[in-house]
Amino acid sequence: MTLLRGRGYASVNYPTGMNLGGDPSQALIHATTMGAFVISLSSVDLGQGLKTVVAQCAAETLGMPMANVIVDTADTDTGPHCMGTFASRGTHRVGNAVIMAAREARDVMLAVAADELEVDAGDLETDGTGFVRLKGSPETRIHIQDITLAAHFKQGKTISGRGIFLKERNYPVPETGEMDPDSCQAHACTVADVEVDDETGVVTVLGLHNTYEIGRALNPAMAAQQVEGGGWMGVSHAIFESTEPYYPASRDHGPVDFCEYLMPGPAEIPVQESVILERPASNGPFGAKGIGEMTANAPIPAIANAIFDACGVRLTTMPFTPESILRGLDALRA
Repeated sequence: MTLLRGRGYASVNYPTGMNLGGDPSQALIHATTMGAFVISLSSVDLGQGLKTVVAQCAAETLGMPMANVIVDTADTDTGPHCMGTFASRGTHRVGNAVIMAAREARDVMLAVAADELEVDAGDLETDGTGFVRLKGSPETRIHIQDITLAAHFKQGKTISGRGIFLKERNYPVPETGEMDPDSCQAHACTVADVEVDDETGVVTVLGLHNTYEIGRALNPAMAAQQVEGGGWMGVSHAIFESTEPYYPASRDHGPVDFCEYLMPGPAEIPVQESVILERPASNGPFGAKGIGEMTANAPIPAIANAIFDACGVRLTTMPFTPESILRGLDALRA
């Protein structure tokens, strides 16, 4: 028995959004009497952190603490329209819509504060702690709770805003085929280190080294979590998962529960090292691009290339099972 080690590389670029009949998302925002800002969306947080990121976008635009922002994802009957949480579009589309809504609400907020302070709204700024103050004279200030109370019970104004970001449908040029199907593209490279047992055919992924260019990481910790969670999914697709092994008769033979469905457990999770590169997109919220789906892509071909580097077997069908490794080694020996 020999344990053969190999290293493989793979790079990807991935679009943000899609090009069906247009790709819009809407957002609404309003202030409560006690100074909170409620963002209403139909966009769903699947666990990727969308609610946190849009709260950051709103807080940054309003100039208010994140503690003052409430994100209500409502439902598709009562919330503003959204195409959905897919196509790595959430942060880009929804973030842009929330920023637009927050800008509109901020303008009303400053107008109400200006009336209370008897100054011009253009001379006001936020301090990030909940106060609106006079530029150059920070002692002249008013708290957001006093602003919202004045708006509701004294001035009769609604501090609110609306936003919609639309990527319009784009058609190919008949003569050249060129088109603009997405808003921007993110890029990534993964280096995989593997070990192949030439007697059993078992492949062990020892490590993944990931570099992702995602525009701007609005929340670096969550971006790293997405990269490494996607890396786990890539390992699972490459080595373990066979979602339709007997298609089209998978219901007769396929796994029926997670005891039979193979996925990496704690012992199979490789060490990961991840680096985020920032090259802001001109049309992204604070420069952000989409990251969600692409994180599971690069590890798969990187692992395939690492297997080839280790033992000379070129595999093109997932999962890369021990049987496929051993058949490949037999073919090489023959």
